[in-house]
Amino acid sequence: QAQLVESGGGLVQSGGSLRLSCLASGSIREIMVMGWYRQAPEKQRELVASIYNRFSTYYADSVKGRFTISRSHDNNSVYMQMNNLKPEDTAVYYCYAKRRGSADPLYWGQGTQVTVSS
Repeated sequence: QAQLVESGGGLVQSGGSLRLSCLASGSIREIMVMGWYRQAPEKQRELVASIYNRFSTYYADSVKGRFTISRSHDNNSVYMQMNNLKPEDTAVYYCYAKRRGSADPLYWGQGTQVTVSS
């Protein structure tokens, strides 16, 4: 059973930056799509960004130009650099991994809180 462990959340002022990290360990034996969802209070969980390789990435319109997703050479870690953060970016951010072509995530992290103050 694979595990995803996130780190890097915190409190930052509007316009600031944070870098989220997610380390995959355990029985992941294939390269998977990895990325981040977020869920703000009383809102649905939304896909923020995902990556298969550097030629295959996705960003939600709300974060394009501000967030950058990348992964390690061994494909076991994924990172998301978040710049010019806004109060509306406040949410719990969840790392996930899924098989390419699959609709649903297979693995989830425990979530990390990002709070942006105005």
